[in-house]
Amino acid sequence: MSTAHLAQPSVSEPEQVETPIGAVAEGGRKSRRRQTAHLKDVPPTAQLRESLREHCRRVAAQLDKSRPLAKDEMEQVVRRMLAEANQPESYVGWAMVVLATEFWRDQVAAVPPSRRLFLLPHCLKHAEGCPADYDDFGLDCERCGACSIADFRGEAEKLGHKVLVAEGSPIVLKIIVSGYVDAIVGVACLNVLEKAIDKILLAGIPCMAVPLLSSDCRNTSVDESWVHDMIHVQPSADVQSTRSYVHLLRAASGIFQAEEMERLAPRLRGGPRLAELRAAGDKQLDPIAGTETIAYDFLGRGGKYSRPFITLAVYDALTGGHGTARDGADHVAKLPDAVRRAAMSIEAFHKASLVHDDIEDNDQFRYGEETLHRQFGTPTAINVGDFLIGLGYRLVSRDSKVAGADTVADILDFLADSHLRLSEGQGAELLWRDARDKRLKPLDALKIYALKTAPAFEAAVYSGIRLARPVGDLAEPVRQFARNLGVAFQILNDLQDWRGDKHNKMAAGGDVLGGRPTILWALALEALSPAEQEQLLGLAADHQMPASAKVSLTRGLYEKAGVFEKALRLVDKHQERAEAIADQLEPEELRRLFYYLIDTVLERPAEPAETPRPVVSAILPGIAAPVPS
Repeated sequence: MSTAHLAQPSVSEPEQVETPIGAVAEGGRKSRRRQTAHLKDVPPTAQLRESLREHCRRVAAQLDKSRPLAKDEMEQVVRRMLAEANQPESYVGWAMVVLATEFWRDQVAAVPPSRRLFLLPHCLKHAEGCPADYDDFGLDCERCGACSIADFRGEAEKLGHKVLVAEGSPIVLKIIVSGYVDAIVGVACLNVLEKAIDKILLAGIPCMAVPLLSSDCRNTSVDESWVHDMIHVQPSADVQSTRSYVHLLRAASGIFQAEEMERLAPRLRGGPRLAELRAAGDKQLDPIAGTETIAYDFLGRGGKYSRPFITLAVYDALTGGHGTARDGADHVAKLPDAVRRAAMSIEAFHKASLVHDDIEDNDQFRYGEETLHRQFGTPTAINVGDFLIGLGYRLVSRDSKVAGADTVADILDFLADSHLRLSEGQGAELLWRDARDKRLKPLDALKIYALKTAPAFEAAVYSGIRLARPVGDLAEPVRQFARNLGVAFQILNDLQDWRGDKHNKMAAGGDVLGGRPTILWALALEALSPAEQEQLLGLAADHQMPASAKVSLTRGLYEKAGVFEKALRLVDKHQERAEAIADQLEPEELRRLFYYLIDTVLERPAEPAETPRPVVSAILPGIAAPVPS
C-alpha cells in the first residue's frame, strides 16, 4: 500500500539560487582535519578591525542566504577576502566569525529582543578585586561597575534580552531547542566561537558574535562599540530567510515532553509519574504500574534526541523540505503522528540499549544520575529495558491503518534486523571482555563498531524514508552511510573516554578499566613491540593495580604507539566515505541533511581545559543545568 498520503502537500516556493562559492551540491565536499591554532590571530588595531568588518559586510551582502554557509565555504570566502585586502591567513578564524555575524545580522535583527539570548564570557571580569562569587552555574555578577559585564548586561536586559554569563556551554543549544529564544548574540574568544560555528550556525540558528581581543581568559577586552551595535541591531526592510533545522530539532525534543508522550503513546497502566512519587517521598511504586512508570521517565530524560531528529528530518527532506523553510514551524506542527511515533520508537530502542549496556558494563551514572540498575536493582532494570523494546515495536505497529500495512511491515522488519545486529555487536564486545586472550585486531574492532553503533543511525534514516516513500535505490547508500557514520562516531566516543565525561561522572580511561574492546587497544597492540604488547596485555589481566596507575600506564603505551592520532585518521577516512555517499544523493534536501549529520555527529574531541570553566550564571525557566548528550 502506498504511503504517499503521509507526505505534506506541495507548497510552491521561490526558486533558490545557489551561491557561486557553493561547490557543495555539484562537486561534493572535501572535509579535512587540521590544526587551526595558527588561524586565530586578532587584527591588532581598531582601524584594521573596522576596515575588515566593513569588507565582511560588503561580501555578506552578495551571498545567497537561502541556506547556512558550510564551514569550508565560509573559509574559502574569507581567504579570498583577506588575500584581496593583503592581510595574513592568521586572521581567518576571526574573519569567519565577523562574516558569519554579517551573514545573520538582518535575521537576528528581525527577532524581537525578548526572543534573543545574549551571552557574555566570565573572563571579561577583572581577575583582581572582583566581588562576584561562583555558584553552581557560574559567575554571579554583583553589577558593581568595575568591568563591562554589568554595563552590557544592563543594556541588553533593558531592551528585553535574556542574558547569560556563559563559557561555551552545551546548554545554549538546548535553550534554543527548548523554544525559549530564536536567536543568539554574544561575546566570546575565538576558541569558543569556533565550536559555535559547528554547533549553532550549522543548524541555521541566527547568531551574531563579537570576538574577544585575546583568548587568555584573564582580564581580556572587546571592541565595546561592536557589542553595543550588536545589542541594538535594527531590522532591515527586506530579510532573506535561511533554511534552519531548529524547528525539526524542537519537534524531536518536544516528542519527549510528558504531555506529548502521553498523547502519542498513552500509558496503559496510568500510574503516577516517577517525579511525583519522588516528590511525595514515602510513596512506593505501584507493583503493576511501576515498570511503565520507570520506563516512561527514562525515555523522557536526557540526551539530544538526535536519532528521532534524523527520522523527522529525513521524512521532511523527502516530502519537500518545508520544515526548514521560513514557515517551517507551521509545517513541522503538521507532521503526521505516525512519523512522530516512529521517531519515538527509535529513541525507545536506543534507551533500552543504554539500560542493558549500563548493566553489562556496570556503569554507575547515566545523564548525571545513577543508572537504573543502581537505583532499582539489576532485575528491574533488565525488565525496564525489555519494556522499552516492546514499546518501540508497539509505537510502529499501531499505525498500520494510517501508514499502510506494507510500510509498517517494512519498518518493523528493518527494526528487528537492526536490533539483531546491535545485539551481535554488543555480544561480541562482551565475549571479548570476558575472554582470557585480550588480543584484538583493528579490523575486528571496526566490525564490532559497525554492528553496535551503525544500526541505530540506519534505522532512524530508514524509518523516515519509508514513511515518505519506498526506499528503493536509497537502501544501499543509506546502509553504507550509516556504517561509516556509526564507526566514526564510535571511534570519537573512544577518544572522548580519554578525556572523561563530566555529565556522566566518568573519569578518563573507563573503557580500559571496564575491559571493553576498542580500536585504541587494537591499534596499540598492532604498533607496539612484542615486549610492550605483553606489558599492555598484562595491565588488562592485573586486577589488583590501582585504577589511576593502570590508566596512566595504558595512556603511556597508547601515546608511544600513536593511537590517538591514528584513530583520528580513521575518523577522517570514514567521514570522507560518508561524504562521498552524501555527494550522490537526491533530492538536494536529503543531501544537505546528510552533510549536516556528518558535521554535527562527528564532532572532534577538544583538548581538556587547563582550568574548570563555569557554565552559566542565570537560568531560564525549565533549564536547570547543562544536559548531557
